[in-house]
Amino acid sequence: MPDMRKNLPALRTWPGFLRRDGRKGIRNLILVLYTVECASFVAHAVAADEVDVHVVGFSGCYDNAYAIRLMLALATHPNVGGCLAIGLGCEYTQPAKLAEMAEQSGRPSDWFYIQNEGGTRSGVARGKEALKRLRARMDAEALRVPMGWSDLVVGAECGGSDGTSGLAGNPVVGRFYDFLVDEGGSAIFEEVVEMIGLREILLSRAATPKVAVELDTTYRKAEDYCKAVRQYSVSPGNFAGGLTSIEEKSMGAFVKSGSRPIQGVLRVSQAVPGPGLWLLDSVPDNHFMQFGYTNPNDTEGIMDLISCGAHIVLFVTGRGSVIGSPVAPLIKVTGNSRTFERMRDDMDFNAGTILEGSRTLDEAATDLMKMVGDVAAGTPSKPEALGHREYFVMYKHQDTPDLAAGCRA
Repeated sequence: MPDMRKNLPALRTWPGFLRRDGRKGIRNLILVLYTVECASFVAHAVAADEVDVHVVGFSGCYDNAYAIRLMLALATHPNVGGCLAIGLGCEYTQPAKLAEMAEQSGRPSDWFYIQNEGGTRSGVARGKEALKRLRARMDAEALRVPMGWSDLVVGAECGGSDGTSGLAGNPVVGRFYDFLVDEGGSAIFEEVVEMIGLREILLSRAATPKVAVELDTTYRKAEDYCKAVRQYSVSPGNFAGGLTSIEEKSMGAFVKSGSRPIQGVLRVSQAVPGPGLWLLDSVPDNHFMQFGYTNPNDTEGIMDLISCGAHIVLFVTGRGSVIGSPVAPLIKVTGNSRTFERMRDDMDFNAGTILEGSRTLDEAATDLMKMVGDVAAGTPSKPEALGHREYFVMYKHQDTPDLAAGCRA
């Protein structure tokens, strides 16, 4: 096979935003967080018609460390330059603490309770004023620095898979991941419940014996979960698209990881500790076992990837999708040329040309790398340009260090 690396934009750089923790961002957003569903209307109204202001929130009034950790990870994400936390006033999650921890990370931050402001109109007005102050501080404190492939973290997710996903869509992402890792970047893939049947293949990719143990534990937990709920991560839409079994879907989903060694297993909201390829485990730890709890929709998995610091997420969908994401741009890849033509306004990259014979896998991966570089440099992806910022934060439990303890009532 010819060496395609010589054709890669390996020396490409673009301006980034340096954060206090040393990470660099490709965007400089203000994130509005709401801490209960009762505050969501005001949060969205505050962000309405504002440039580079995104909204994420947790609907529950109850205590959930998992959701708090995720919101804290998003508030301190490298693409976020400022944070405004909005609460109603009755909930467990404390907006003051979220804002305080975001401020400690070097990001201008503010918070308020809607009850204390007098209601909807006054709450929206208070939020709009806060955005002006935060933006002024962000502009004054912004530090622009060069950024390149070795600074970039990219996540990958599947959704609406069909027969072309495992033949072209996921393979082109996997080959791009090889290129990115070889250039010193970081790549994250997830969906362990779509690796059922591949235990030996998964373990063979471990970078060390210790990582093999981590991968084995992660795989067995996912397998036990699927057995407990008596259902696997395969849908009628997958069958309609030509897939026939969970093992077939698993082979297609796993190929998006490429071929490089897996450096370790991440948990949701855990920042990537270094360069290389990483597996994200988002399966709950033996609590509330019901189907859909680990993967209720594609948006939830994308948010998990972003919580680990992904600057950009590649979303592979053979049947097509119209979602986007807050905080990190979403690039939608399809291996189905018919889907790409039918949904051209929503789909970013057509890997179906590989199946048609007009591009090799390496050529397509090189083109995808150029697109990722363009988006990192500021070109909006199609979901970004359309204003898609779907998100989903749910109740989960994972036994990870409780960094959220200070944000509770």
